[in-house]
Amino acid sequence: MSAGGRGGGRGPIQYDDLIGLWQDGRRRLAAAEPADRSAMDRVVDELVSQLRRRLGGPFTVNELARLYIEQGTDWCFDVAVRVAPNRPAAWDLNIVAGCAFAIYARQAVDYTTGRRTAESQ
Repeated sequence: MSAGGRGGGRGPIQYDDLIGLWQDGRRRLAAAEPADRSAMDRVVDELVSQLRRRLGGPFTVNELARLYIEQGTDWCFDVAVRVAPNRPAAWDLNIVAGCAFAIYARQAVDYTTGRRTAESQ
């Protein structure tokens, strides 16, 4: 399966395929150990800033999903290690990257309660 593809002939991965994963990152961050939470929050904040730089102006949730699929999250690990060098818990990309993408998705022009608006489908 290619990075932008999906098995079973359903076509490319879309936002609706990813939002659950991203929202799980938010839930897991909320449940993180208090000793790690501050570092994790700093990483998430920096990842959101990086997403803003990478996507630029107005964007759709599917453009964010495409960035996630095409660029992956390796760059997120580099940011996490730089922002929280002594906090390995803050390097958990399922949590910090997922949370950052979930937060940034809320700024999409077609975001509405975790799903695309009817006009954008």
